[in-house]
Amino acid sequence: MSKQGSEPITKVKPSGVELNAMKEAIRAHAQSLGFDLVGFTPAVPISAAHDYYRRWIEAGMAADMAYLSDHLLAKSDPKNLLENAQTIIAVGLNYNQPNDPASGYPKISKYAAGRDYHKVVHGKLKKLSVFVENLIPGASNRICVDSTPILERSYAHIAGLGWFGKNSMLINSKRGSWFFIGILITTAQLEPDQPAEGGCGICTKCIDACPTGAIVFHQDRWAINSSQCISYLTIENKSEISPELATKLEGWTFGCDICQEVCPFNQPRESQPLRAATTTEPDFLKPRIWPNLKQLAQISEPEWDILTQGSPVRRTGLVGIRRNAKANLKNQK
Repeated sequence: MSKQGSEPITKVKPSGVELNAMKEAIRAHAQSLGFDLVGFTPAVPISAAHDYYRRWIEAGMAADMAYLSDHLLAKSDPKNLLENAQTIIAVGLNYNQPNDPASGYPKISKYAAGRDYHKVVHGKLKKLSVFVENLIPGASNRICVDSTPILERSYAHIAGLGWFGKNSMLINSKRGSWFFIGILITTAQLEPDQPAEGGCGICTKCIDACPTGAIVFHQDRWAINSSQCISYLTIENKSEISPELATKLEGWTFGCDICQEVCPFNQPRESQPLRAATTTEPDFLKPRIWPNLKQLAQISEPEWDILTQGSPVRRTGLVGIRRNAKANLKNQK
């Protein structure tokens, strides 16, 4: 109750103009941090995407990655990660860089050539989170980078960052697919952007180029059968690679970039120079000097520990990297 003779105290709700100004200030700050793509979408369940994800797992497409099914319920609603979540801010960070190892050396996927992207993207999102909290008092945020249980590609699509290609990558028509996705969930209510539009048309280059036939038509769309995918085989897979698939690694020792390398949206064009833009992030532009395949097949645990400090390649483990190197050495013979 107000004091006698004074005006009642009312809570002022920001106008649409003010909210839009806040949103654009957040976008500008995110871009100043190095994020090439920034979009906004409501933090609500995406039932169709979650249902397809469930059916993909039930069809065995996740191979033995049990954590994907364990996260199924958590991924159903962003509010499982942040109470009273209102908006998802989706960002994209370019990681495109030269990647042409000499003969006899391991092929490492571009995203893993430098420092661990989890730390790089998380650090930038932390700065963005502080900015949002200072701009909008009372806002609470949750940072999500890859390992957090959320359908990040689906939310990034609805936020306008890109559309789904046949290789299941999110493709931006102007920039291609060489970008990490980061998510900032916030309790601040901001106006959404429009979903990205686009498509592969009749192009099947990624399907034709995949050595193991991992890109398959499932239900009503193209999807990745993880058990056939070179990225899965050389990273998440903890078993021996079947002899048939081991002969098709084509030198890839950690991950695989084939389906992105052949994609027309990643090729330089005079009218779309950003499709081939190289990252300006120093962490990604300083790839490690890797041992050759023979040395990697025999690497000791202390050597491995030193070599992979701060690197995503540590994910595959010592046993896995030796296995991958030996398979590629055998293929050379």
